[in-house]
Amino acid sequence: MELKDFDYSFPKEFIAQKPICPRDYSKLMVINDRIEHKRFYDIVEYLQKGDVLVINETKVIHAKLRGRKDTGGRVELIVGKIDKNKCKCNLKIRNPKIGKKLIFKKYNAEIIGQDKDRFIVLFDSDVNKIMNEIGELPAPPYVKRKIDRDGQYQTVYSKKNGSVAAPTAGLHFTKRLLDKIKKKGVKIAKVCLHVDFGTFLPVRDIKQKKLHLEYFEVDKKNVDIINKRKGRLFTVGTTSVRTLESVADKKGIIVAKKGKTEIFIKPGYKFKTKIDGLITNFHLPKSTLLMLVSAFVGRKNILDAYKVAIENKYRFFSFGDAMLIFR
Repeated sequence: MELKDFDYSFPKEFIAQKPICPRDYSKLMVINDRIEHKRFYDIVEYLQKGDVLVINETKVIHAKLRGRKDTGGRVELIVGKIDKNKCKCNLKIRNPKIGKKLIFKKYNAEIIGQDKDRFIVLFDSDVNKIMNEIGELPAPPYVKRKIDRDGQYQTVYSKKNGSVAAPTAGLHFTKRLLDKIKKKGVKIAKVCLHVDFGTFLPVRDIKQKKLHLEYFEVDKKNVDIINKRKGRLFTVGTTSVRTLESVADKKGIIVAKKGKTEIFIKPGYKFKTKIDGLITNFHLPKSTLLMLVSAFVGRKNILDAYKVAIENKYRFFSFGDAMLIFR
């Protein structure tokens, strides 16, 4: 298995630059014994009383800071791990050096270290305070327009601050649609996994065993909803899958836990959790997200489905259309 096995070509105009409104009017490709073309609000038809739907209630933080070097050049910074006035971050800057002074409006900062691809920056004030005052929502690299409203890049059920990217499969849900799902007798289980900027980084070696660290938590109340379900288990997004696989024991029982995960799910991975259906978007070529979906339903199956999606002019990536994949 090589990285090129997860490559595919697509028309660049299929990269969605903004979400559909209303958000549940996006297209939905359903993959079961055959492929069906629906709208996302039709997902209610595929859920039954007793089923459990797992959602990730993480919330995207205003982690993008725009500034300049003290010599005048532009700087863009995506905040990662925070420690009061200090943070580990992704830095877009020409010729970065330890000791370089940075200016973000009224705040001053300095590059004080480097850890692999990330830099350690020290600010003259609390990083969370700075983000709340001048930070922006960090758009994915392929979205060329500024995200001008918080709601566009947050799920309607987002609650816990911590992500630098949205769990995008959840963007298709409206409160009204969730109410319909609940009225049908489907239970909602909530987990949390904070998406790290590493989700956008290219895979250097498909043989690597671990990914970037991401924080997760699942409490006992929601563990019980999952473990005591009467029907099938559906996950909203790859982040929900990674969370469940990170907290499941060898028998597939979900355990209440919080911590950090490096789990890399790719073809050949043996799932511990019996997931019956996965709701997900169309993912970037060669991405770890595409590899996870390939592990779930088979690489050839998913790439064949992507060809059908291109033929039917589906919208791709974060603001794009969705898939419901049965297993």
